[in-house]
Amino acid sequence: MNDFVPAPIAQLPWKTILLLLAMASFGFIVLYSSAGGSLTPWAGLHMLRFLVFLLMAIVLSRFKEQFWKAISFPVFIVVVIMLMGVELIGAVGGGSQRWLNLGFIRIQPSELMKPAIILAVARFYDILPANQINSWSAIWPFLVLLAVPCGLILIQPDLGTTITVLAGGLTVAFLAGLPMRLFMGGAAAIIVIAPLAFFFGLEEYQQRRVTTFLNPENDPLGAGYHISQSKIAIGSGGIFGKGFLNGTQSHLDYLPEGHTDFVFATMAEEWGLMGGAVVLLGFFLLFRWGLGVSFRAKTRYSQLVAAGLTTTIFFYVAINLMMVMGLAPVVGIPLPFLSHGGSSMMTIMICIGILMSIDRHPGRRPGTFG
Repeated sequence: MNDFVPAPIAQLPWKTILLLLAMASFGFIVLYSSAGGSLTPWAGLHMLRFLVFLLMAIVLSRFKEQFWKAISFPVFIVVVIMLMGVELIGAVGGGSQRWLNLGFIRIQPSELMKPAIILAVARFYDILPANQINSWSAIWPFLVLLAVPCGLILIQPDLGTTITVLAGGLTVAFLAGLPMRLFMGGAAAIIVIAPLAFFFGLEEYQQRRVTTFLNPENDPLGAGYHISQSKIAIGSGGIFGKGFLNGTQSHLDYLPEGHTDFVFATMAEEWGLMGGAVVLLGFFLLFRWGLGVSFRAKTRYSQLVAAGLTTTIFFYVAINLMMVMGLAPVVGIPLPFLSHGGSSMMTIMICIGILMSIDRHPGRRPGTFG
């Protein structure tokens, strides 16, 4: 068979590609049903975007580690400048100023910061001498790298993306070997600062999201409506669901944002617990592959980048699922490969492309996280 298939095609990670194709195809089916059995406005565009971004990921997989090292800080700086541009000329949507309209494309720079922060922090700790990991010189540049984009994203305001960027950067720093006492101290500081941030740092609608999370039944027709309807949709699906095209919560518009943030609830209503289990299995296989890429990598930089990108995708999934089940506040994080949305899918596929690149070119010298 290899005699008839060109080597570049035969060398592609086909198991991973087929897994991604299966997950995106299931998302296509869910969005098709969510639109009442129509390819428009979500399902057809969802699949088209996936195929385009899959091709992009395959192209990214051709680049070697030296390329990613070379662009780590420049890409970070460019995305920071784009975030500043959002504040100056950004488009407003849904009460938030998060998008740049470049004419031929409308892009959300905060999404691009998710892989950019991973590349930048990993590059910083890659060039930092190992004997300085416990010194102040290992801490303050990292804090600057993290604080600048998080501050710019938070004032958009976009709490969900801020949390994801913060979590990605902290994950890389932890794996790079920063002392545990710093993370414990940071957790303690968050506990102390959280009440002040709630009353003075969050917008009124963000405060309502937090209080609604704590007690959604207190305002079931107002701020708690999303979570309440999501729980109803998930619970009504039972073990095997109501059947394809037979969902009521989404079809009758009881479930808001059933094609984006709450797409898992739309899926669970029609496919039930078994459908949810299949989705979780797909993500488990994806995470196992991503962590495997990190373990197989032979350089410190590749290990940190692969682990950081994998955990970034994990945070997408974990926060979204906790959100739709009422275990976390509603923060607007889509579910990869199922939710409709171009910027988030592009970000995920950039992460996948870089992971494929590391898997294809694992490096030459041995190394560990520490």
